[in-house]
Amino acid sequence: MIEEQALEQEYKVAQQKSAKPMLWVAMISMVMFFAGLTSAYVISMKRDDWVDFDLPQAFFISTGLIVLSSITLFLSQNFLKKDKRQLSLILLVVTLALGLGFIWQQYVGFNQLKSVGLFFTGPESTVSTSFIIGITFMHILHIFAGVVVLFVVIYNHFKYKYKPNDLLGFELGAIFWHFVDLLWIYLFFFFYFIR
Repeated sequence: MIEEQALEQEYKVAQQKSAKPMLWVAMISMVMFFAGLTSAYVISMKRDDWVDFDLPQAFFISTGLIVLSSITLFLSQNFLKKDKRQLSLILLVVTLALGLGFIWQQYVGFNQLKSVGLFFTGPESTVSTSFIIGITFMHILHIFAGVVVLFVVIYNHFKYKYKPNDLLGFELGAIFWHFVDLLWIYLFFFFYFIR
């Protein structure tokens, strides 16, 4: 029995040591993916059929929401470290709501682009709008993954799986959420300044 507990503890320690590096490797591959997409965007700007346009207002709102979501998640984690579970949970749910608000504003932004005649596909589409919508859509897929992660973190929070000295699952979820937030901020400023 004691040997079995020692093996379980050793397995848990090994899991904890490998979890963050695996997440970092995944995030580095995502950075490379988006670097490739934005590089292709820059190269394609030299085309004769490139169309310059302003970012939709909804993209500005979504950027504010995503920044706020990182702040609320950071505060949630700090409250959990202080064993203030209720405040932590409230801020975790607020983070989720802000993330869903971000997705909604991205949808609104796509519709704003369409309302001014900029389409992703079809005969009226342009290379520039296809790029901005395609890249933004790929980011939204990552945000959906982040929302799933937030649901798992909230569920585990309800189940009391996180303790002030054992926050690995929460930390992994927070790292991923902050990463997709920073990724959007990069994309937003990229699209804002490089047209």
